Amino acid sequence: MMRLAEAAPAIHGSTDFGEVWFVGVSTDTRRIQPGELFVALKGERFDGHDYVEQALAAGAAGALVEAGWAQQRPYLPLLAAADTRLALGELAAYWREDFSLPLIGITGSNGKTTVKEMCAAILRAQACRDIPGAGDDEDLLATVLATVLATEGNLNNDIGVPLMLLKLRSQHCAAVIEMGMNHPGEIAYLTRLARPTVALVNNAQRAHLAGLGGLNGVALAKGEIFAGLMPQGVAVINADDPHAGLWRELAVAAGAQLLTFGMEQAADVSARCSLKAFGSQLHISTPQGDIAVELQVPGLHNAKNALAATAATLAAGCSLEAIVSGLESYRGIKGRLQQWPALNGARVIDDTYNANPDSMRAAIDVLAAQPGKKILVIGDMGEVGVQSGQFHDEIGGYAKSMGLDRLLALGEQSVTAVKNFAGGGTHFKNPETLLAALQPLLDADTTVLVKGSRFMKMERVVDAIKEDAHAAGPSARSLPSGGQGGDNQPTGAGFAREHPSSPSSGRGAGERPENAA
Repeated sequence: MMRLAEAAPAIHGSTDFGEVWFVGVSTDTRRIQPGELFVALKGERFDGHDYVEQALAAGAAGALVEAGWAQQRPYLPLLAAADTRLALGELAAYWREDFSLPLIGITGSNGKTTVKEMCAAILRAQACRDIPGAGDDEDLLATVLATVLATEGNLNNDIGVPLMLLKLRSQHCAAVIEMGMNHPGEIAYLTRLARPTVALVNNAQRAHLAGLGGLNGVALAKGEIFAGLMPQGVAVINADDPHAGLWRELAVAAGAQLLTFGMEQAADVSARCSLKAFGSQLHISTPQGDIAVELQVPGLHNAKNALAATAATLAAGCSLEAIVSGLESYRGIKGRLQQWPALNGARVIDDTYNANPDSMRAAIDVLAAQPGKKILVIGDMGEVGVQSGQFHDEIGGYAKSMGLDRLLALGEQSVTAVKNFAGGGTHFKNPETLLAALQPLLDADTTVLVKGSRFMKMERVVDAIKEDAHAAGPSARSLPSGGQGGDNQPTGAGFAREHPSSPSSGRGAGERPENAA
């Protein structure tokens, strides 16, 4: 709960309605809740100021607007600022200052969403261990699990991160915040809002190369996360990544403590991995002792994600027992290597969330480990810069080298992948012709993996070949991969401060896609 009079100096703004209280923040008039503050954002194709009066009519307590717009409407309960997008961040940073708790900040080209969810599972396991009887009482268990705040969906950019921070409440014992980017300086901005106690860079790979000056530019941009660490904060670094030395330098310059993880290079947290078709066995060595983990998600990349989550949560104070419990309970995320029954007894692996060259190779590795006939269906990989042709060519060659039987492709760039795959590769101009060719290939001995960048909407292929797709439900076996950046849909943020005459919390929802990785 906050008054406009308190919010105004925090955002270097002004208001004539200082005594108005608001209980949360929302950017979406369609989902605004009574008592929330509506934030009027501007984009290339929209202007939230057009919806202010609609938000107020729906019960919003007030609106955060640009100063010039507010001057023309002195009769409305408005909070005025020079730039509402920046003001949202300033408000979130101000709110964050009230909370003393472990906050893990995560970034990386691939795997950050998976690592975020693994960290959240571990933090929740720790919360359950800290509350006697939590596992025996469903209501108590639900309350305990809710004490860990984790980034929802893809709220990882300069709108989503502030909205997540504004969800912090007094009952939270820990938080894990994902940070994405598509240009230099964005992570630096986000980390200074979030002020993590633990900051992790999972990797720097070939994603969002356009505008970043190549892979080294990606690594520099990811390493910005250490600049916002709290005093005595811990920088968690992937010792296997070629840019580990750069990140060490950035972390030391920020005054951080260092904790490394890796499977190939010497590291504080290391592991031996035995891969299975749909999971792995991990033997993890840490400064606190050794543990064995039965991971229920496939691929070496996910074993590495689990190692990253182990290091980050150790730095946040979690026990080894909680780490084992959290990792073994993790089942994955929609659109990341989820396996479904398909037509004619076949299997389809849905990895359509997003794609870049390295995540595509990781998915091919998973498909190659499956028994029987293997069919790869791909769409174009976006935002990979001037080397797009080279990268698509590489994927075709890699798929062939891994023994895949067929490659079916959509998109202008994927033509080069088909050419390098050679025999067994076919390019299609639209999903309809691809499906017409794919469906006769499906039988009980076949596994199909579908992947592409978000703009390709490759989930259409998955939906079309799922067995009884319209009735498909929770029977799907979840096989998550490392997360890539994607569409960001900000939601509202509810929050509470104790106040004798006002409600204690609020919640909202939002809209507006953004790309960040």
